[in-house]
Amino acid sequence: MPAAFLADQFGTLLDGRNASVSGDVRRVLGRGAGTFGEFAEREAAAGAWK
Repeated sequence: MPAAFLADQFGTLLDGRNASVSGDVRRVLGRGAGTFGEFAEREAAAGAWK
């Protein structure tokens, strides 16, 4: 892929327009959103990587 294409795509993805938080996770899943660290700790404790 040309570098200009990638720069344009990542510029659009990371320009801040996606930085807002909505209530969609809570509405769809019935629980609040969590961090990746919380997910990793929970799954490690459950034996996901043994």
